[in-house]
Amino acid sequence: MALHLGSHLHNFIDPTSHEQTSTSAGRAQDAEVRRRIAEGIPTPRIAILGAGAAGICMALQLLEQGITSFTLYEKADRVGGTWRDNTYPGAACDVPSHLYSFSFAPKVDWTRKFPEQPEILDYLERLVDEHDLGPHIQFATEVTAATWTAERSLWSLELRRANTDSGADGQEATGDDSGQAQHCEAEIVVSGLGQLNRPNIPQIPGLESFTGTMFHSAAWNHEHDLSGESVAVIGIGASAIQFVPQVAAEAAAVTLFQRSVNYVAPKPDRAFKRWELSALRHIPGVRQVYRTSIYWRFEFRFRLMKKGSRLGAILQKKFREQVSQLASPELPVEAIVPDYTPGCRRILIANDWYPTLLKPTTRVVTEGIAAITETAVVTESGEEIPADTIIFGTGFQATEFLAPMRITGRDSQDLNEVWKDGARAFLGLAVSGFPNFFILYGPNTNLGHNSILFMIEQQVGYIRQLVDDFVLKGVRSVEVRERSMQAFDTEISDATAQTVWDEDCSSWYKNASGRVTNNWPDYTVKYKQRLAHPDQRDWLSRTASPVLNHE
Repeated sequence: MALHLGSHLHNFIDPTSHEQTSTSAGRAQDAEVRRRIAEGIPTPRIAILGAGAAGICMALQLLEQGITSFTLYEKADRVGGTWRDNTYPGAACDVPSHLYSFSFAPKVDWTRKFPEQPEILDYLERLVDEHDLGPHIQFATEVTAATWTAERSLWSLELRRANTDSGADGQEATGDDSGQAQHCEAEIVVSGLGQLNRPNIPQIPGLESFTGTMFHSAAWNHEHDLSGESVAVIGIGASAIQFVPQVAAEAAAVTLFQRSVNYVAPKPDRAFKRWELSALRHIPGVRQVYRTSIYWRFEFRFRLMKKGSRLGAILQKKFREQVSQLASPELPVEAIVPDYTPGCRRILIANDWYPTLLKPTTRVVTEGIAAITETAVVTESGEEIPADTIIFGTGFQATEFLAPMRITGRDSQDLNEVWKDGARAFLGLAVSGFPNFFILYGPNTNLGHNSILFMIEQQVGYIRQLVDDFVLKGVRSVEVRERSMQAFDTEISDATAQTVWDEDCSSWYKNASGRVTNNWPDYTVKYKQRLAHPDQRDWLSRTASPVLNHE
């Protein structure tokens, strides 16, 4: 009993430790799964959509379990997901390095307190190389549709790719090599596409008439020289906070078209000192203690996300007092001081943002855009602001989960239709009516205060336990019950109503109707507790024999 209590206490104090991701009973089950697989028990074919951080995490955990019958389908020619695509100048993460890695695959040699894009991408690529995931990945292959076949308990996937090579581990694609639809089958589908994979470019009148250079920050044109140009940046969010200072250092003039003002706090970043790197690498326990301290410092920031937070009120007052001192006729208060509660939009961090705004070559425009001409951006008041290049920092279509892919589940249900009023999923990872279909970084699992890799790990561990039943119990399909999904959705709605995200401010956390579809409205440690073990009462499991009804 003392040992059991001690395990739970350690799990609470150090939730980021890989050793604390399962109980002794869970580890015994893992061993049994590996033993049966070694004896020749067949494993389900698993299709993982996307080879970004989430897809890689799922693949590595399957390998740890001894399951090799999986394929990652990646539409690009390289792994890395958002860290492959976002190569704009200054691209970096706002979560500290040692928390932005998987507990089971730590990186001990991060060079900076906060990781930059090249180093994160290198970390993900090294995971693929070190664990020999390459043979499991089909590059240049996009899954455009998935259809559930109840009679055979499997998914039929429609692929678009340019070759006819056989899929990894027996998932052989059929079709021609002209880029037309091809097909393959899998018993289980896991989406690792996440929320930040489809750049959002606003539909502005006259956009197509612009004769200069134009690109989104997630598709940066590195061949284009901005030196001496007039640059218009449309959309000022997390990406723009990072790339605008770099652009302003080159361009002759930069105009920022800003719809909403951001809270921008100092970024406590620097390179690790040599002795720090040595301690993190060689002294037992130092890295884990450091990682855990980061986790809890960030975890407590959720207090800012609660309505009526005293901490939020203090931050708002202090921010207004300090930042308003920078105001001038050229840079009015309303251009630099937010009019909403801290946390309603993501709080950003940077050390060079306000110095950039104070440059004589930088201008902030807060009124809306009426149109774009061949050579200028036209404001709602009719002013034409010349531009040689337009850069969109307008983020992603984050609330349109899995689009434009067609997912057709049981009884021909279309997932896009099910989600027409806003995406929702049980624990953010499963939808009733869609058996054997799981989502990583799905609805209501994004964070405003901690590391998303922590959330992904919990989801992967939960899904892995459900997959274990395919080996141990002969399960052929598993589907979340409608009542469990509805109860969870009610819980999420009630909890979200107690957060600042529910207030009247625009953010990518909300869909067009105002529903918060993206964020987890609680502490991440509670999410970990919820996903420690599947409650079989939430799931309808079917085997080759009659249904396993966990009433």
